Amino acid sequence: MHNREMTTAIDIDRRSLCSAAAALLAATSLGAIRSAHADTAPRSAVDAPGNAFAAVRQIDAGLLNIGYAETGPANGAPVILLHGWPYDIHSFVDVAPLLAASGYRVIVPYLRGYGTTRFLAEDTVRNGQQSVVALDLVALMDALRIEKAILAGFDWGARTAAIAAAIWPARCKALVSVSGYLIGSVKAGEQPLPPEAELQWWYQFYFATERGRRGYAQNRDDFAKLIWTLASPQWKFSAATFKRSAAAFANPDHVDIVIHNYRWRLGLAPGEKKYDELESRLAAAPTIGVPTITLEGDANGAPHLDPASYAKKFSGWYAQRLIKGGVGHNLPQEAPREFAQAIIDVDKV
Repeated sequence: MHNREMTTAIDIDRRSLCSAAAALLAATSLGAIRSAHADTAPRSAVDAPGNAFAAVRQIDAGLLNIGYAETGPANGAPVILLHGWPYDIHSFVDVAPLLAASGYRVIVPYLRGYGTTRFLAEDTVRNGQQSVVALDLVALMDALRIEKAILAGFDWGARTAAIAAAIWPARCKALVSVSGYLIGSVKAGEQPLPPEAELQWWYQFYFATERGRRGYAQNRDDFAKLIWTLASPQWKFSAATFKRSAAAFANPDHVDIVIHNYRWRLGLAPGEKKYDELESRLAAAPTIGVPTITLEGDANGAPHLDPASYAKKFSGWYAQRLIKGGVGHNLPQEAPREFAQAIIDVDKV
């Protein structure tokens, strides 16, 4: 089942998923969804701000009390969906019911610094380095008594899922990662990029300054809205949709986590010594052997690599899919059917 199978560009037609259709689709299997070919409005016009998770649960896990949404049968195969910055669990609000209807137990946690997730101790370092966020994921799985799960995410979430798949493959049944292989290192981050590429990371340099920290703290909602617009230029999200997610940025640790993450990447803020060994393993860019599908939107305005540049980092069964029709960086919210289908497909390998 691990013969290497790479599809460099699977173009998936985009169709809308209005709120009425979402309710219908949640009650049917994705097999029926795949066979639907009716012409509908562009997905960029779709917005269902009334959708929300029924409840957020809390559980102590590692250094955190983690807030998470859960749906689907308790005995279903577990899928953990991981959001990025500056987004929240509602990036998966339309993905989760599709997976639940197909029998999966779906868990969508707030990362550290978001929503209702809180540190258990006041004196814990508000650390945002990549290895720590991945350890949070493993701690959550332990707390929920989940031995192995399908991991899927985008942005910080994709990096976190990829780290778990690379370092703890026994805990990861399969992987779905938007924008491919995102494991990095401080050393690799020292290498300068062409000016046009550096421009895309403008916020990283802004956050390196004290003015940037204060500016983000004072204007985090406006900042997030700008990032959403730049990263997904064809996604016409409503004020209500943004407000629903922006509530997660009011977390008292949000600014500290975000600023530390980006300063650590640039080598401007230290990580914690106890994670040095794990970071060294990640700096070696380990390959990922679990079955993997990587996704990319054709209108992703955030910095991202050409899929050909990271294809060899996946040593097991692997496929790459390009989602067409103006899909940006927040792919699971902009193209929920395609994201859910990728999870179901990689689970069949």
